[in-house]
Amino acid sequence: MIGIILWVVGLICCIWCIKDVWAKNLDTVVKILLTIALLCFSWIGLGVYYFILKDRL
Repeated sequence: MIGIILWVVGLICCIWCIKDVWAKNLDTVVKILLTIALLCFSWIGLGVYYFILKDRL
């Protein structure tokens, strides 16, 4: 049960980050690569995006 809750929370956070990536003025290829990375690496990708990439993009 806890695994499902963590998965749902991770999915919601991924969607939020993907929406944020697509709102930025970036090249389409970069947006697609970041979207794939966020979906594939879930929590690790969210951490990297939030703590490292969010302010730099």
